[in-house]
Amino acid sequence: MHFILIAIGILLLLGLIYLPNIWLTRTLKKYEQPKDKFPGTGGQFASHLLKQLKIDDITVELTEKGDHYDPVSGCVRLSPQHHNEKSLTAIVVAAHEVGHAMQHKSQYGLFKLRTFLAITANITEKIGVLILMITPILTLISRSPTIAVVTTLSAIAFMGIGLTVHLITLPVELDASFKRALPVLKAGHYLDEEDYPAARKILKAAALTYVAGALTGLLNFSRWMAILRR
Repeated sequence: MHFILIAIGILLLLGLIYLPNIWLTRTLKKYEQPKDKFPGTGGQFASHLLKQLKIDDITVELTEKGDHYDPVSGCVRLSPQHHNEKSLTAIVVAAHEVGHAMQHKSQYGLFKLRTFLAITANITEKIGVLILMITPILTLISRSPTIAVVTTLSAIAFMGIGLTVHLITLPVELDASFKRALPVLKAGHYLDEEDYPAARKILKAAALTYVAGALTGLLNFSRWMAILRR
């Protein structure tokens, strides 16, 4: 019985991690058919929005690394199918990424915090793992339980930064979708009324995929905490 419960828990966790990405892929593909009613591509629409919003210091680029906004270089980057195509998905995804540029422009607090933490997260997580690995050696050499406590707490703090980035990301993405992109689309009458239910699905899917990242980060963090308790 105990084994069955563990197996069910693992399956539920894997579902929570992978299903959002599957849903996103299906949702984006469903509305990726080019339509002549859109006067420009996703890349052109992103440039248009930035101009209309008077965000003149942000550029738009084609990328092979997935749609994202780079706050360091000040660039909205769109994948080929969204940068070059005239589809509902291309328009909505472009608006979502411009939503991040709007957050940057307005100095949105959570966006600033995520950007700062994301820059340091990769380094701090490696430092945390390194500290965790050398803790037994330091404890053995010093024979002091205080050293073990201090190094362990330090490792947790360093590794926790990466987890914090994931947890902050979801509200940042939801804000970009529904408090930035959607109002801009409505205010400019860029979509037909019949397109808005689908647009909301695209915006929701784009934001909720980061739940997978948060859960993966939480799983990794929990795994290290289990190791520490041994």
